[in-house]
Amino acid sequence: MTFAQLLGLGVVVFPSLLLAILGVAALIGRPLSEQAISRCTQIAVVAGLLCAVLILGWMLTTGERNVPVEVGDWVVVHDPQVPFHFHLKFVFDRLSVPFVILSFVLTGTIGAFANQYLHREPGYGRFFILYAIFLVGMVLAAVAGTIEVLFLGWELVGLSSALLVAYFHEREAPVINGQRVWSVYRVADAAFLIAAVTLHHLTGEGDFSKLMGSEPWPDGVAAMTSQQALFVGILLLIAAAGKSALIPFSGWLPRAMEGPTPSSAVFYGALSVHLGTFLLLRVGPVLNASPALSAVVVILGFSSAIYGVLVGRVQSDVKTALAFASLTQVGIITAEIGLGFRYIPLIHIIGHACLRTLQLVRAPTLLHDYHLLENAIGDHLHAEPSPWERMISPRLRIAIYRFAIERGYLDALIDEFITRPFVQTFRFCDGLERRWTDFLTGTDSRESDSVPAVVPEPAGDELA
Repeated sequence: MTFAQLLGLGVVVFPSLLLAILGVAALIGRPLSEQAISRCTQIAVVAGLLCAVLILGWMLTTGERNVPVEVGDWVVVHDPQVPFHFHLKFVFDRLSVPFVILSFVLTGTIGAFANQYLHREPGYGRFFILYAIFLVGMVLAAVAGTIEVLFLGWELVGLSSALLVAYFHEREAPVINGQRVWSVYRVADAAFLIAAVTLHHLTGEGDFSKLMGSEPWPDGVAAMTSQQALFVGILLLIAAAGKSALIPFSGWLPRAMEGPTPSSAVFYGALSVHLGTFLLLRVGPVLNASPALSAVVVILGFSSAIYGVLVGRVQSDVKTALAFASLTQVGIITAEIGLGFRYIPLIHIIGHACLRTLQLVRAPTLLHDYHLLENAIGDHLHAEPSPWERMISPRLRIAIYRFAIERGYLDALIDEFITRPFVQTFRFCDGLERRWTDFLTGTDSRESDSVPAVVPEPAGDELA
């Protein structure tokens, strides 16, 4: 194994060790102190970042554009009809190295911020366990050399995201919103899984060097026809839209602001929200193989950007306004990818992620500083009227405002035409099952329905 490959293993191993240490300590009932958690987090992030930076320096020095790291073959089926090959592989190229360095830098920054922000918080340890899961997921997704490894990282990021939205689980709203985020992620993950199975059916394995061409990113050529690329690409686009909150899945993004500010900054402003666009960059050769697919990506990107602008302008809280500002930029990045650019969207992702992290970390004190500024000048800050106010009639402005304040009615449309029929269908099937079970047993087969979810505690006089 070469020096660069050893460094590549270090990029993956150090975050995994952090997760193992924090997870095992919690499982055996011996949680670490805040100081120990902070120290372990710093060591893991700095060590992983150092390995990634050294790989970058080695690649720049030698001119090497692709450093694969393989960790053995796990499943090999030599069947000429249905061949199958699964192996762990990580790849360090011009896409994965900048993205993994960005992940380490921003998660390290947020880790240091959260150490102070959540000091003496009862869920401090739980936050950093989920933080470690997220870090491992981002690293695996960034350096994945096969679609299975990418899917594993994708799932870890989604799991930690949904659990951190519901971080304040003593309140009802965060739990409901966390479930909403998780349900959208499930739809995206299902599309991703179907695409992965389809790619395996086409080539017999999920190695990106076979699927996207042996040339280093972004010069690969997809090993599929235009029709195959369109079908697989649509599935991957659905997965990317769900993860990056593109329309029609944009409704979960403001709900995700229920989580702590550190997780909002690194997840929905910086890294997690860009994971869908990273997927589209990784499968860029698939987009190149189908002009129709590229056109769909451009339309979806620009539509999401316009939607983000309209809805973000009418929000009354800073975190939600920043969330829709992120959606606007992610939509533009998606359109850039559809137009055939590769390095420009990557640079856009890096710049936007850093800016949005700073803004969301700054959000809790922004209103306080705004009031201090107004008190200093003795008046409200003057805002110039928008030229659109003179160009658009009042009636049309009201219609646009209502559309924006209702967030495009996306949640209502999904609830009415997708969620409600789905639930009604399964309730009907459940009713058939109950009647059939009652008929066979001659008794009520669902006695558990009458048991209260929470057993009321006895009153004080009963205890006496």
